[in-house]
Amino acid sequence: MRPELARALAAGFLAGEWTRAGLTASGAVVLGRRPRWLAPLVRQTLDLYPRPPGDRPRELATNLARLPAAEKAALAGPQVHPVAETHMIANRWRLPELDRLADLASYLRVTDGELDWFADPRHLARLTVQPPLQHYRVSHRVAASGGIRVLEAPKPRLRAIQRRLLDELASRIPPHDAARGFRPGGSVRAYAAPHAGRSVVLRMDLEAFFASVTVSRVYGIWRTAGYPEPVAHALAGLVTSVLPLASWRAIPTPVDEGLLDAHWRLGRRLARPHLPQGAPTSPAMANLAAYHLDVRLSALARSWGGRYTRYADDLAFSGATGWGTGTSRLLDAVERIVVDEGFRLNPRKTGVMPRAGRQSLGGLVVNERPRVSRADVDRLKAILHNCRVHGPSSQNRDDHPAFEEHLRGRVAWVAQHDRLRGARLLAMHAEIDWSR
Repeated sequence: MRPELARALAAGFLAGEWTRAGLTASGAVVLGRRPRWLAPLVRQTLDLYPRPPGDRPRELATNLARLPAAEKAALAGPQVHPVAETHMIANRWRLPELDRLADLASYLRVTDGELDWFADPRHLARLTVQPPLQHYRVSHRVAASGGIRVLEAPKPRLRAIQRRLLDELASRIPPHDAARGFRPGGSVRAYAAPHAGRSVVLRMDLEAFFASVTVSRVYGIWRTAGYPEPVAHALAGLVTSVLPLASWRAIPTPVDEGLLDAHWRLGRRLARPHLPQGAPTSPAMANLAAYHLDVRLSALARSWGGRYTRYADDLAFSGATGWGTGTSRLLDAVERIVVDEGFRLNPRKTGVMPRAGRQSLGGLVVNERPRVSRADVDRLKAILHNCRVHGPSSQNRDDHPAFEEHLRGRVAWVAQHDRLRGARLLAMHAEIDWSR
């Protein structure tokens, strides 16, 4: 069966009554006649789909073409090309009802043409070499490790669309409980606290986390949420991007030769539709894409009598006394699961931390309870003291445009985890003459 006939029959079937007589009548309208193979095709369709797949016209068309009766329709063509009307069949998280692309356009307050432009199903904006026609502004920065981070910031109109999708759709879909970042109630403390006072703490990192989440995973999230195929495809297009080749060529390579392989893999990932680092929707969508990873790693940790949490691309495990003897086997098991789920560990950031040394997760020391390290507090205290004695300008070595707010944020970070120390630092901050 030709693809165009399968699509036309799928749309015709879904537009009519989902009974043997109804499908036969709909098929006769599409074909302009009633061939002998239509009756067995209808019977086989009803055996495969007892209920109409109103949210899956593409899937229905694909399966129609594979049915045994379809072999006899090899030369047939549609006389009528109906358009399938789709609708949400399930909506377990009570998301906005978006049955058709027109509903999505209306919900986002854009025209049908603008929706097509921003979702970019034909990859026009993704392949153009003209920056004004691209949806993202590309930049980069060098990470502390020496690796290059590529930032793809959506332009204002797309950012506004993504912000609404985050606030009203993605944030309503719950991630796994082990995901402790970029969710309501999530925080670095929530990520680190379960591992406080443990005998052994393991820290691992996922390489190029956002870029590793493909558009097919994102599409699967929207389909799981209940959105019909066309709407899910458009939603996936709105929150993913492809880095133009010219933009990648402008990104410098790492100075450290040991990072070149990872940089090459990053380029391969960015050349395919992926979650862009810089879009407001990416952290929440990445959390949802890692749901099965979290399920499996949580089960692995429990089987070892341990605990597991994740903050974005940072993985943490911890166990009681005796865990250290089998740590290498646990690391191997984690890596197998990570690879099987489509991600990759960054071997440079794997750490095994016994309680005899400093156990640090997310910038917090967890040997006893989550707190900022004494060394970090002492450094901040010295900066505040020097600001009071010599003036803030003497300490602003990185030329922060809002140095007062920068230091206030660092003080707040300490206070969040240690009220007494935070209060002392806040008092020092209040004594500084910021006009100097």
